[in-house]
Amino acid sequence: MSEIQIGGRRYSGPAFFSFAFRPLFFSGALFAGIAIPAWACLFTGQLVVAGDPMRWHAHEMLFGFLGAIIGGFLLTAIPNWTGRLPVAGAPLAGLLGLWLLGRIGAVLQATGVIGPEVGIVLELLYWLALSGAAFREIIAGNNKRNLPVVAMIAAFALADIVTFLPDWTSVDPMLGAHLAIALAATLISLIGGRITPSFTRNWLAKEKGEPFPAPFGLIDKAAVAATLIAMLAWAVFPDAAWAGGLLLVAAVVQAIRLARWQGQRTFQEPLVVILHLGYLWLVVGLLALGASAIAPERIMATAALHALTAGAVGTMTLAVMTRASLGHTGRPLVADRGTQAIYTLVILGAVTRVLAPWLPTDYPETVAAAGLLWAAGFLLFAVKYGRYLFSARA
Repeated sequence: MSEIQIGGRRYSGPAFFSFAFRPLFFSGALFAGIAIPAWACLFTGQLVVAGDPMRWHAHEMLFGFLGAIIGGFLLTAIPNWTGRLPVAGAPLAGLLGLWLLGRIGAVLQATGVIGPEVGIVLELLYWLALSGAAFREIIAGNNKRNLPVVAMIAAFALADIVTFLPDWTSVDPMLGAHLAIALAATLISLIGGRITPSFTRNWLAKEKGEPFPAPFGLIDKAAVAATLIAMLAWAVFPDAAWAGGLLLVAAVVQAIRLARWQGQRTFQEPLVVILHLGYLWLVVGLLALGASAIAPERIMATAALHALTAGAVGTMTLAVMTRASLGHTGRPLVADRGTQAIYTLVILGAVTRVLAPWLPTDYPETVAAAGLLWAAGFLLFAVKYGRYLFSARA
């Protein structure tokens, strides 16, 4: 049992449902650790099912895995913005149930058991509940300046709807996934661009002193805007050379932004340097994706795409998940060997997946191996951090 008190209100119940990061981080990590090996079996032909495995893989990594992590992060951050009691107890358990219902629905639809009409209803329940809870808490806490965050959740829900449109229209089957990737890259630019220099400054102030990361300014605004514009252009016109040019511009601006954060001085602290590495993946992903649009005969688009997904999304989510889980459960903010192994597995998996087309090995087997490495990192998170997430604050 856990007891917390915020703003004069009290929650007393299972620790696992005291904050959203606990069930949603754990479930998202466990799901990633199971879904990727299943996808590897489909990709190598060891498992054959009806439907389109590619659409299921893309959908579940973006709206299943990432959807859980976004929900856990958002509903844990909102109490800090509003001073209100976090969504906890039965409402949080219900939200987790809706997320699980969406995952079951996706499998049933992919295997032809249910149709897209039922699948879309099961899928949207989680996003409606998440956005509704976030909107209610922000309004009740008189914190309207953070309403754009709710807009981002609504945008993910809309992208999720687009993934179902190919069942009834001639819409590109990957448009919804591309829109979600564009939103994910923008979120990394926004949230990663806030926490990376902030935590770096805190650590440098305690351990090394000046120089500190550059304060938020024109370069930062330009980087966020350039990334949003370039990624949306690519999402709608993925093969257009001009969209690739915009991605290259965004990569350059983001590289300049990252270079101003003193990441080269943080290698002694894995909890900090992993944030810089996650953001570096964003730069690499934008660069590779832009190059693939301009020279598709040289850069495979799927390899470039995984620099953003397996690389940037995978690394940055784990950087946030480990730090938030340690801090909010009262553990020391120290990346021990187990945590460093988590980071290493995910980065190795991402690097292997991106380089797979150029390695002198069997391509499907290499892609499967990369997926297993990446999944192992999230399974290790679920095992190692699960004992923190299920127990009361230290």
